Amino acid sequence: MSKRYPKKLFTQLTSRSKERTSRLCLYCLLCLSSSLALASENDSKAQALPASASPVIPKAQSIDLEKPILETPAPAFQSKPDDENQPPEEAISEVVTLPLVILGNQVLPGTSTRLAWLPSQSFEGIAAPTPVLVVRGAKPGAVLCLTAAVHGDELNGIETVRRVMYALEAESLHGTVIGVPIVNLPGFHRSSRYLPDRRDLNRFFPGNPQGSSAARIAHSFFREIISHCDALVDLHTGSFHRINLPQLRADLTQPEVVKLTQGFGATAVLHSIGAPGTLRRAATDNGIPAITLEAGGSMHLEEKAVSHGVKGIQTLLASLKMNKKISLWGAPEPVYYHSVWVRADHGGILFSKVSLGKRVDKGDLLGTVTDPITNVRSEIIAPHKGRILGMAVNQVVQPGFAAYRIGIQKSEQEVSDPEQSLPVSPEEIDSPDLAASDYLPTAIRSKKARSE
Repeated sequence: MSKRYPKKLFTQLTSRSKERTSRLCLYCLLCLSSSLALASENDSKAQALPASASPVIPKAQSIDLEKPILETPAPAFQSKPDDENQPPEEAISEVVTLPLVILGNQVLPGTSTRLAWLPSQSFEGIAAPTPVLVVRGAKPGAVLCLTAAVHGDELNGIETVRRVMYALEAESLHGTVIGVPIVNLPGFHRSSRYLPDRRDLNRFFPGNPQGSSAARIAHSFFREIISHCDALVDLHTGSFHRINLPQLRADLTQPEVVKLTQGFGATAVLHSIGAPGTLRRAATDNGIPAITLEAGGSMHLEEKAVSHGVKGIQTLLASLKMNKKISLWGAPEPVYYHSVWVRADHGGILFSKVSLGKRVDKGDLLGTVTDPITNVRSEIIAPHKGRILGMAVNQVVQPGFAAYRIGIQKSEQEVSDPEQSLPVSPEEIDSPDLAASDYLPTAIRSKKARSE
């Protein structure tokens, strides 16, 4: 070093380096002091705030659900509190003080609002949020959830939920009603029963956050909405060109589920524990009593089926003491503890000889199947006495096609006693869309497993 640089120059460089180092150290000390002072100030502020001040959950805006939307509003989960639209605090503080926190919003008592649910794994920017209607009563009570269009092509349930929700008045309601008219919005947009990946959403509940796309959607919906429910009514229709008599599907081994069916009015009840993965089965297994209302067919609206569903839900609200009483229906419908699907043995064009809801005897002619090429005609005969709860519309069928569902009245003892034999084989009982069988021993084993 002394050979390459003169001694004087080396001394100057060393002095400058020391001076720069001193300046840098001084600067760091100043920054550190400033940071410590700021941190101390923030700690003081944090200690001064009450524990309840964080985090702040926005209040959902109270709106008139019946009023049509003339322009697309901002999603409710982004809305700011609107004190002008909230009912006076003194009007509700006497009966209930706690709001319902759902989908990141506080829904105050005595208000109705429109929120939005969006599965987290959807494509951001192109996915449409699913509307969730909430009517929070001014008085305390249960939380009833209404869901429709888990299968995107089932329209009757959509209109049923819409009519029920828009007719509710928050001021006179006890408890809360949460309505999701269209659960499977992508399927609805495509007029399809399934999700875009061709999976049946109603086979993946309660879902799995690390599973398939359908399992993740089911998990998100179950966690963010269904978990808030005290009871659930899931609305469906027949599938694949089949129609259903308005009926309730319910696990009649569960006392709380039985109470729901009894409060629904004059509607036929079919005992069924539900296929694994269905929303009804998942809710019941998680302690939320649930029933399925089946009414009509898919891909079109049926006023008779919709009116029946609306009246049934309104009757249920009255029986749960959530809403004002209405005039009840006539004689109650029977309970069917057993059902079978009658299938076509030959292919061709189906011509039904019975109507939906008709009572038949063993040996009655249900319909005929005619081969349009060979003109060979075969008959479909009722194997049991019962009632037509579901049937296929006249169409081209293949051998093995499920054409008629017959409800069979059996006593409650025959259902609860696992030693009782069934009049048919399990192959005759399975549903047309590969749902779990209503085979009785399976139901009994499921009940024991849940109790254990």
